[in-house]
Amino acid sequence: MEKIADAHIHLDHYAQDEIRLIMDELDQSYCTNLISVSFDLESCKKNLKLAKQYSQVKPAFGFHPEQEIPSDREIAELLDWMNVHQDEMVAVGEVGLPYYLRSENPKISIDPYIHLLDDFLKFAKKWDKPVVLHAVYEDAAIVCDLLEKYNIKHAHFHWFKGDSITIERMIKNGYFISITPDVLYEEEIKRLVLKYPLNQMMVETDGPWLFEGEFAGKMTHPSMIHESVKAISKLKNEDLSFVYKRLYENTKMFYRL
Repeated sequence: MEKIADAHIHLDHYAQDEIRLIMDELDQSYCTNLISVSFDLESCKKNLKLAKQYSQVKPAFGFHPEQEIPSDREIAELLDWMNVHQDEMVAVGEVGLPYYLRSENPKISIDPYIHLLDDFLKFAKKWDKPVVLHAVYEDAAIVCDLLEKYNIKHAHFHWFKGDSITIERMIKNGYFISITPDVLYEEEIKRLVLKYPLNQMMVETDGPWLFEGEFAGKMTHPSMIHESVKAISKLKNEDLSFVYKRLYENTKMFYRL
């Protein structure tokens, strides 16, 4: 095993004993950093607390889009808090558009989510922060429009899924993606790895999200990333050590660690 960094995890969503276990085992997993993304203001505060407790945790602050849109007051409170703590965050995230929520309820309007994402991108531009994005399938093209509008280059599409036209656009714009452990068994993710340049790729767990295949029934742990790296190496037909170093350096560079 070589050094890894988990480019996207919801550490604050784990139980306390699970957090302690993950952090206690981080060194033996050769994992140097966890980019812990936030779900809402309470989540932001929890991630900041975790970052102060554990030097390996690097927090991103934002509002996960797969939930009811917050009130104007709640949005203002979150953005004000982020402004106060902008020097303690490595990125704005997780932000984006609610693809799955709208799939379940097509009556939900996307417009308020676009406006909220616009506010987050303005913040990222103002403070020169990378952006961690939840944007899949047709939503990704809308997000690309907004990123281009603000000329934001440091964009990370986590667990991305989408069409070839959008993929080519993302590659051309220099955006990054991150690959989850389902690269071991999901053909869609394998095809994405084959298409996307290694120098614009990272690896993540998105924990505590649970995986299938050989990970079925197991708590999602940063150590699973080692299997992802091996799978990427095989798909890319590249030396394993080279892939380890490239993915690790990509993450360190993107998040300025």
